[in-house]
Amino acid sequence: MKFWQKSLAVTTAALAIGWLAGVELADRAVAQTPAPAAAPAAQKAGTAFKNVTTSTLKEITVSDFLGSMGVMAAALGYDCADCHPSAGSDKVDWVFDTPKKRTARRMVEMVANINKTFFGGAQMVTCWTCHHGRDTPATTIALDTLYSAPNPEHNDRITAAQGVPSATQIFDKYIAAMGGAQKLGTLQSYIATGTSLGYEGLGGGGSFQIIAKAPDQRITEIKFKDHPERGDSTRVYTGKAGWIKSPRGLLGEYDLTGSELDGARLDALLSFPGQIKTDLTSWVVGAPDTIGDHDVYPVQGSGPRGFLATLYFDTKTGLLVRMVRYSVSPIGHIPTQVDYDDYRDVNGIKFPFAYTFSWLDGRDQFKINDVKINTTIDPARFTK
Repeated sequence: MKFWQKSLAVTTAALAIGWLAGVELADRAVAQTPAPAAAPAAQKAGTAFKNVTTSTLKEITVSDFLGSMGVMAAALGYDCADCHPSAGSDKVDWVFDTPKKRTARRMVEMVANINKTFFGGAQMVTCWTCHHGRDTPATTIALDTLYSAPNPEHNDRITAAQGVPSATQIFDKYIAAMGGAQKLGTLQSYIATGTSLGYEGLGGGGSFQIIAKAPDQRITEIKFKDHPERGDSTRVYTGKAGWIKSPRGLLGEYDLTGSELDGARLDALLSFPGQIKTDLTSWVVGAPDTIGDHDVYPVQGSGPRGFLATLYFDTKTGLLVRMVRYSVSPIGHIPTQVDYDDYRDVNGIKFPFAYTFSWLDGRDQFKINDVKINTTIDPARFTK
């Protein structure tokens, strides 16, 4: 992993800063009126950015496009400057074409054509399929790899396993472990406060806060009071619309649309564990797995627009250990991972006091110090 993949975590930068497709903003200001979750008029990348011409990328929304750039970066082990000269400085020229950017356009079209021609349009081939973190794909297996531990990679879609509890049984155990359905039904809001631990020694010292209001409103914010030059970072879901404020990112602030909005909605719904059974549909339980020192049951559900999420529950305690959600892009799923640990009782309800949020452009780690439940939250907090 290159250092950029670690250091960008502390800036909560915008997901992959529009590289490889060769972009120049046609309109740097994203619409200020929050769009509904199913808004058909969400701005497309081909309109918002100049020089996005690939047949698939130009048709997706702005937030899904930014996530797609993260897919490319992760698949090739690149950072923005590998294709956009001086990226990360005020001298960057996003529209300047480099040989790598021109190659990338051909590759995007190639992926689309392969999936269309050989897999009926299903997304079986992505950037990661060949590149696996390399700019030039490997062509021959190393024998040390062949005769060592099995490949630890997992399929995005899990297969139903035999001899495991049903999704309903796993959810019931989780609800009981979190305080019981009756107690969870009384949870209408909470404010969790703590500190940012940073990542790899960078980005620590900020104040962290989760503000959640039932059934599906949530704010996550990081502030650096002692270092205002860093700017505040905010993720918001209002129940219908969502946006990200990332002061060091390309857009500064932008609306969430498409499957990235679906992801923000799931984060908000999971803030209130009592409603977990209805968060997604078509739940499937996979074969038992291991995360760290936890034996877990993976449970996967589906959402709109091809959205997927896999939740991993500790087989002994029943508590949620990890959630991985997959937004959709034409060149591969856009994964976002949330890890939960250090569960503590707050007035009869358990809350995770250690929280890690990982995405393709960084990782935020937090330590929660205090949780206040059923506190009054000003509705204005959920407006821009």
